[in-house]
Amino acid sequence: MAQRIRNFSIIAHIDHGKSTLADRFLEITGTVNKREMRDQLLDQMDLERERGITIKLKPVRMQYQGYELNLIDTPGHVDFAYEVSRSLAAVEGAILLVDASQGIEAQTLANLYLALEQDLVIIPVINKIDLPNADVERVRNDLIKLIGCSADDILLASAKTGKGVDAILERVIRNVPPPTGDPDAILQILIFDSFYDEYRGVVAYGRVFNGTAKKGQILHFMGTNCHSEALDIGMLKPALVSIDELHAGEIGYITTGLKKVHDCRVGDTITHEQFPAQHPLPGYRMLKPMVFAGIYTKEGDDYGKLREAIGKIALNDAALQYEPDHSEALGFGFRCGFLGVLHLEIFQERLKREHKLNLVVTAPSVAYRLALNEGGAHAQQRRDKSFHGNELVITSPLSLPDRSQIEAVLEPWVSADVVAPSQYIGNIMKLVQERRGLYRTTEYLDDAKVVLHYEIPLASILVDFYDTLKGVTAGYASLNYDFLDYRSCKVARLDILVAEDLVEALATIVYEDEAYRVGRKVVDNLKAVLPRQMFEVKVQASLGGKIVAAARVPAMRKDVTAKLYGGDVTRKRKLLEKQKKGKQRMKRMGKVDIPQEAFLAVLRR
Repeated sequence: MAQRIRNFSIIAHIDHGKSTLADRFLEITGTVNKREMRDQLLDQMDLERERGITIKLKPVRMQYQGYELNLIDTPGHVDFAYEVSRSLAAVEGAILLVDASQGIEAQTLANLYLALEQDLVIIPVINKIDLPNADVERVRNDLIKLIGCSADDILLASAKTGKGVDAILERVIRNVPPPTGDPDAILQILIFDSFYDEYRGVVAYGRVFNGTAKKGQILHFMGTNCHSEALDIGMLKPALVSIDELHAGEIGYITTGLKKVHDCRVGDTITHEQFPAQHPLPGYRMLKPMVFAGIYTKEGDDYGKLREAIGKIALNDAALQYEPDHSEALGFGFRCGFLGVLHLEIFQERLKREHKLNLVVTAPSVAYRLALNEGGAHAQQRRDKSFHGNELVITSPLSLPDRSQIEAVLEPWVSADVVAPSQYIGNIMKLVQERRGLYRTTEYLDDAKVVLHYEIPLASILVDFYDTLKGVTAGYASLNYDFLDYRSCKVARLDILVAEDLVEALATIVYEDEAYRVGRKVVDNLKAVLPRQMFEVKVQASLGGKIVAAARVPAMRKDVTAKLYGGDVTRKRKLLEKQKKGKQRMKRMGKVDIPQEAFLAVLRR
């Protein structure tokens, strides 16, 4: 039976036609009726269709020429690279899709390397050959250099028109090997995705490597040490279709009945509770968030609504981490951890659309690892009884202890690959150097296209790096990055004072040698958006108690002499002197109400 099964995936850069090619596969194999067919059928979310990107992977089973073809349509964005790697671990082959007009880009390379790590059969395909600006010869030569194949190995297709798509399926049947595995062995299933169903609980997508999965079996999740009954099993066409058994080599779903998607994590191994496997399948690791942000509501009364909304989204997003947070300025909210900035944007957009919430989102930050000295460790122990050792991980500037308590601060670094036309090398090098990046190597794909390899702090590329990179390369550059390690850095907390009162929500972590530049920008932004008061307002940026930048919002002037119609000049002076004393008293005692626009202007600097 396994000899007539082919498991494969499609890998490509964003917008190179993965979802459109999957649509043509579904049409040609007759998996979906023409009446039910629509564009980007496997992309279920409105956001996926609007942005033209795949956010959640989707498996589907097709029948073609007597073969069972299991396709996994994967995301292309760097934020979801772990999902892609686990999906590729569940298949034996991958279609490498490259746009004929855009050529090889950063995530093309990244996903290709992931496929090669899994030792998959690569089927190179040049897509969009029907476009007027398609340069098939150039892209073909680039692919030959990249993967060392011959020109005959590269297929030409147009996923939009369907040209050449039959040949891709035939190549999959011919070149991708059938799955191995013993249906009579001990059960081992690799989870590559899961979602939460309100009535059935957690539904896991998995590939059976050994054994046979049946309804009613008691399952053991080796990574999370959870147990549950297989309430239902089946295949995806792409709707869930219940069947009696899933055999070794097949891909399908298992309804677990679990109430938390965190208990059924991507990369975990499912085995039989009574006859468990000795070892899990290789490659499982916990997903660790890389980017953190505070999520608050503009209206304090909406906190309960926000809590309920985040809880619902978390049921379908195992990568999301969150905990309650409180800010004096912004009120009650949550500190959330994400895989990357796109993950944050998608989450924010879902809260707004699906739950109609007006949000204030703080600027994204990274997790810093702190080595505390003995005094710092004791102080932390007094604040948090569960704290042990001398290492502290912080995700918010407000958690940064006093300098005297810190021995060293470590920040996350990433290895970054930038693919761009060679004429922009100078602009890219200048930009990365400004962001503290370290140059490693240059690799030429052809005479016109180059790959620059860098190591760079994650904090330097979080907010506006990608947009700036597009700007200095006329929109041609693409970026991919992967976590590297933690390295020592010199950072400090930059506090913002308004009318000599500390505003906690505006505190940020900055490099010490950039404190003046950042502080100057923050106080200038605040000066422009703060409403004027009846007294002069001082805006200051403070680093370790020392003021590094300051600005003043001038007072509004009330004309107290307007009611005078003549008489001695001393009457006028007396009124002005009284006004002056009143302004000095207000300056000492007055409070400034900072509007939400001011927070957004500073936090998104």
